[in-house]
Amino acid sequence: MKKHYLLKAFEPASVAVIGASDRESSVGGQLLRNIREGGFAGEIYAVNPKRENVQGLKSYPSVSAIDRPVDLAVIAIPAPQIPGVMHECGNLGVGAAIVLSAGFSEVGDAGAALQSEIVDVARTYGIVLIGPNCLGIMRPRVGLNATFAKSAVRSGHVALVAQSGAFCTALLDWADTKGFGFSAVASLGATADVGFGEVLDYLAVDPETRSILLYVEGITNARSFISGLRGAARLKPVIVVKSGRSDSGTRAAVSHTGALVGADHVFDAALRRAGAVRVSSVGELFAAAALLASGARVGGPRLAIITNGGGPGVMAADRAADLDVPLAQLSEQSVETLGKVLPAHWSHSDPVDILGDADPSRYASATEIVLADPGVDGLLVLLTPQGMTDPTGCADAVIQAARKSRKPVLACWMGAGLVAQGRQKFAEANIPHFRAPEAGVEAFGYLTSYRRNQTALLQTPGPLARHKEPDVEGARLIIDHALSERRQTLSSAEAKAVLHAFHIPASPSINVGSAAEALVAAEGLGLPVAMKINSPDITHKSDVGGVRLNIREPRSVRTAFREMMDSVRAQRPDAKIDGVTIEPMLERPHAREIMIGIATDPVFGPVISFGAGGTAAEIFADSNVALPPLNEYLSRDLINGTRAGRLLRHFRNLPEADQQKLIEVLQRVSEIACELREVQELDINPLLVDEDGVIAVDARIVVATPATSTAHYGHMAIHPYPSELVSEWQLRDGTDVVIRPIQPEDATIEQAFVQGLSPQTKYNRFMQNFDKLTPEMLARFTQIDYDREMAFVSVINDGSPNAEMIGVARYVSNPDRHSCDFGLTVGDAYQRQGIGRELMRRLIAVARDRGIAVMEGDVLASNINMLALCKGMGFRIARNDEDPEVVQARRHL
Repeated sequence: MKKHYLLKAFEPASVAVIGASDRESSVGGQLLRNIREGGFAGEIYAVNPKRENVQGLKSYPSVSAIDRPVDLAVIAIPAPQIPGVMHECGNLGVGAAIVLSAGFSEVGDAGAALQSEIVDVARTYGIVLIGPNCLGIMRPRVGLNATFAKSAVRSGHVALVAQSGAFCTALLDWADTKGFGFSAVASLGATADVGFGEVLDYLAVDPETRSILLYVEGITNARSFISGLRGAARLKPVIVVKSGRSDSGTRAAVSHTGALVGADHVFDAALRRAGAVRVSSVGELFAAAALLASGARVGGPRLAIITNGGGPGVMAADRAADLDVPLAQLSEQSVETLGKVLPAHWSHSDPVDILGDADPSRYASATEIVLADPGVDGLLVLLTPQGMTDPTGCADAVIQAARKSRKPVLACWMGAGLVAQGRQKFAEANIPHFRAPEAGVEAFGYLTSYRRNQTALLQTPGPLARHKEPDVEGARLIIDHALSERRQTLSSAEAKAVLHAFHIPASPSINVGSAAEALVAAEGLGLPVAMKINSPDITHKSDVGGVRLNIREPRSVRTAFREMMDSVRAQRPDAKIDGVTIEPMLERPHAREIMIGIATDPVFGPVISFGAGGTAAEIFADSNVALPPLNEYLSRDLINGTRAGRLLRHFRNLPEADQQKLIEVLQRVSEIACELREVQELDINPLLVDEDGVIAVDARIVVATPATSTAHYGHMAIHPYPSELVSEWQLRDGTDVVIRPIQPEDATIEQAFVQGLSPQTKYNRFMQNFDKLTPEMLARFTQIDYDREMAFVSVINDGSPNAEMIGVARYVSNPDRHSCDFGLTVGDAYQRQGIGRELMRRLIAVARDRGIAVMEGDVLASNINMLALCKGMGFRIARNDEDPEVVQARRHL
């Protein structure tokens, strides 16, 4: 494994402090003192042109005066001086720089220009830049405290990454009083160069880090953030707290960091797709980290509660309802078995009230019985220290019972002195315990959120659903025509034509310009009809009298036309009116009105929304959002997150609606979001859904010339599965294989493939021998980010139970996105069949198409076959001065 490019920022061999000072109250003084007193074993260089010595160290007048290698420069000088210092760092070969100073993008245009300048200098010289306007970096294991914080930091296994230095200092002080340690602390400030994504990528493979805490104010690069977050969350729990949930908080976050802040509910949707867990407070942040790092996991969301007091049980149940955590429904067998060991007047339901005189034996029996119920996914056990209670003995009983089950058990021993020993018992047994019932329920909520979001993380939908191909080109021609006329809003007929191009059923509509034309159109469609004003300037037509429904008489058509035009002109004299659209009045008595849309978030790009539709949609405010692309699982999850989703079920005289057709519409809307970068807004409202299917009654589409990346999916936060790269091929012996990008579902055949390799082939690829891939390695190999890496697999009998992987070729792009590292493995039984060359040919083509200019990889000098393949495909072979057993294969693409 190559050393990570952030290693010099987190584990430098030498540090230069630029702006070092003797003054205790200065940033430079505190910074140098922290590095010296933290136990850092490397070289420390103080830079201050006004001093010969600083804090007992020789002071250099400039960075250029240092005559030895410097891995990390920490800069605490006025902002205008920093570009010149960065040039000096570049000439010296400094690997990383941390800019603590403020005065950049957060202060306006002049500061933003200065920030752009230092980023340009850093990238010119290949310097990793942290900040500006940040607290710095801590790495307790190597004694590095490159910050100006005054709090001591213990070594631990939780990493903290934050934008706000003030938040970091407060959190570090809190953690120190609690005895909480960190594997790393990184305050990123303005994230001008290195952002969350890059640091998460480093921490994902850091063996010292078991879980990651994030404090986020704003995002500068959504694709990088999501990529890094998804990569880290595949391997270890990531818990996020975000400020700026309100309008005032958002304004404060923007002024603080200068980063973009999108809609809070969209940020939630991004975290769900990334497999992370969001919390709302510092206390929850550490509670979630401790719980998830303990290894506790759930198989479902159903919580059971055991209590010896009715009040705490009710408090826990109320909090569960607040969080949408369903209480378990105990089976008849469980209720019957509990009845045999509990007093006659126990609660007979969840929460299971085992009464105030419960002894250890009663706690043990109830815990075992409830955990054995197949309808229970987790258990919260509550205790209040009543007169006859033995808190310590009951804790021992719960611990013993919990060991007999794999389901998570959480405990809440309420009180202080009387329950202290019981809490200690839980701590020693690694059972999460809490002081309040609500905290215990919230903790179980973290587990269910983690499970749900990890499932969403594994979804890799392609840009197009596996249905009839849409007419993307036809839809784009409609949009191009509107843009050529300098129109941003499509007409109703144009919008419905786009829907038809993506096979979304929509009612026909005819645009008319006079009362006479309206009558002809109504007779042509058949009465009754609906009439709606056609104006690109009016979104809510009903608000200005622009809708007439259920018009059944020919005479009424002409009257309605005149009245509607008069009403709209009176209320909106500024609006451009293109006439009136005539539509058939749909008679669907069982239909539910749904709204589906696309919005463009300033950070995460296109977002798909689902919720209750009709004229009262905004009043009910019942909607859920998700990032595209969507598949069936993600579409169903989007529906189930709303009250409108429950209305689709059978209820009294209403038959169950056709949810499968609704899911297909959501996937079609996802296709529009993926394929039509020009679409900024789309509203289908209402979409009628009943037992016979779906039909869009009204549609509105706003378009604009794309301002984002010209890459096919550059406008999206999550790159779709590249299904266009799937194809069939034949080995030289005539065996049919499928060559395609790898998927998370390939974990089983990937493991079998690696286990089936001979020791020599395994060593040639990994430069080590092992029996099988670890879960972490398997996740990294199969759950890839299709934006910055690619892995082609060749599979025999793809999609069947006896599928066999016979070869893998992959590349991972370097941070500069200019070069990439590659690897190739072919199963022993399938070598010399041409599969290695074919995999590499496709890999090179994709890398070239994505703008990568150089492909390189380390190859054992003894691996003659691989070297021959590389030479035959145009790679140049060069010696490796650090390791004579390894050579580097390099090719310009």
